[in-house]
Amino acid sequence: MAIIKKKSWPKIFDLMKSGKKKFDLRVADFKVKEGDTLILEEYDPKKKKLTGRKLAKKVKYVMKFHLNDFGQKAKVVKNGLYIIQV
Repeated sequence: MAIIKKKSWPKIFDLMKSGKKKFDLRVADFKVKEGDTLILEEYDPKKKKLTGRKLAKKVKYVMKFHLNDFGQKAKVVKNGLYIIQV
């Protein structure tokens, strides 16, 4: 099981910490799998540095996709994506 550190902007960090947000959308430029630990490190974009606050979350599920996996790349580029937590 890997430990993966990623920066998290304050608003996102607070939502994850409170438990309201239970997902993280990331560019798939690193390896991650179920059982890994994601360490979110709060990052202040105004000061361009880490704040020192950290949050550890166990990875429960990973879904990787490419923009054209469903044949809708043009629509995604034009309209963006929703991630809906239910």
